[in-house]
Amino acid sequence: MTAAREHATGEAKVIPIQSAPSWQGDRADLADRLAGAVGGALAGRLGESATRLFGKGWEGKAADGLSFLRRRITGDYEVDDFGFDQELTEEVFLSLLRPLAEQYFRIEVRGIEHIPAEGGVLIVANHSGTVPLDALMTQVAVHDHHPARRHLRMLAADLVFVLPVVGELARKAGHTLACNEDAQTLLERGEVVGVWPEGFKGIGKPFADRYKLQRFGRGGFVASALRAQVPIVPCSIVGAEETYPMIGNFRTLARLLGLPYLPITPTFPWLGPLGAIPLPTKWTIQFGEPIPTDGYPKEAADDPMLVFDLTDQVRETIQHTLYKLLVQRRSVFF
Repeated sequence: MTAAREHATGEAKVIPIQSAPSWQGDRADLADRLAGAVGGALAGRLGESATRLFGKGWEGKAADGLSFLRRRITGDYEVDDFGFDQELTEEVFLSLLRPLAEQYFRIEVRGIEHIPAEGGVLIVANHSGTVPLDALMTQVAVHDHHPARRHLRMLAADLVFVLPVVGELARKAGHTLACNEDAQTLLERGEVVGVWPEGFKGIGKPFADRYKLQRFGRGGFVASALRAQVPIVPCSIVGAEETYPMIGNFRTLARLLGLPYLPITPTFPWLGPLGAIPLPTKWTIQFGEPIPTDGYPKEAADDPMLVFDLTDQVRETIQHTLYKLLVQRRSVFF
């Protein structure tokens, strides 16, 4: 399976109302009637109740919500050729993840200024936590804390895109398959691309090995950065390891289900569905100083020794920063 696109030209796919099928007009009429009905209800007694409940200013948010709903119904929105739906990501996905990042994990973001305001950049981070919440929280951190509100385009494993519903949602949120072709295409377009080179070895490692980086593979991400001539920003994440402490693994059952691992934690499977609730640990996400690649020729991507050296430099930078953050941390939860 490959996510490389034949038409990766950088232009967005637009679904204009005027070129839609004839039934699209019926959907537009339906959207207008729905918006009118809701607007009429909010203008009456229901609106008075909403003012008491939500305070002044709720009307603007309601109007924005109705406008968003109309665009979704009529198909008046854009996606790029990787399936990224920016409006849906900003209005829905990030809005759902934001309370988890701000109130639950209370993420402290450091070094966001190391991500350039424009142009391609590759963010390389450590992976941990049994469930890959660290990648999603990094996506929120980049968008919400960067002055340019940049979107993180994450490279994900094959498993993500074969799961029903999850694969489609991942595409709409800007994720794509972790392959060199997709990474290079996005970087050359000037996107912020995120990669977690440890993969399942990182998030599925035992709790006893927490914050010990696993192997980074053969450095394909470094080769993509060299070819695209973009900087590499190391990213160190502390706090994710303790959200689901993995104390065991149902290896046989995981193999039967086609999963890389099936975790045993202090709460799962003993508490049933409640065991899926992550522990409210305190997180820190630190972006390090960029490692430039534009000083090398593009052909340097084919030099295995250089790729190995840069990969090792990135890995050692992340590991050193993790140790430093752990020494500074007062508590897992505060």
